[in-house]
Amino acid sequence: MQMKFLTPIAVLTLSAVAIFAQATQTITGTITDSMCGAHHMVKNATQCTRECVKQGSVYALASGNKVYTLKGDKEQFDKLAGQHVTIKGTTEGTTITVNSIKAAK
Repeated sequence: MQMKFLTPIAVLTLSAVAIFAQATQTITGTITDSMCGAHHMVKNATQCTRECVKQGSVYALASGNKVYTLKGDKEQFDKLAGQHVTIKGTTEGTTITVNSIKAAK
């Protein structure tokens, strides 16, 4: 009897978690790469980010103590590498699919 009641609740809870996990969010941070994250090996964050991406790393966003990998227009990410930006996009775990990006004020 209890299983019949718990199963629909579990399904609804998991569905709600999936919907909220993929909701559009606005996140502000710095364009970086997945290898260096918030701490670059050289002083020039822009140069370091671009070099790491050329070596196979992917663009990322460092925001607070989190680093998100970015999916989207790599040319835009390259243009804003090392800069403080505001991103609107869909998050799934630690990946953001970017809908829009602009320099933060």
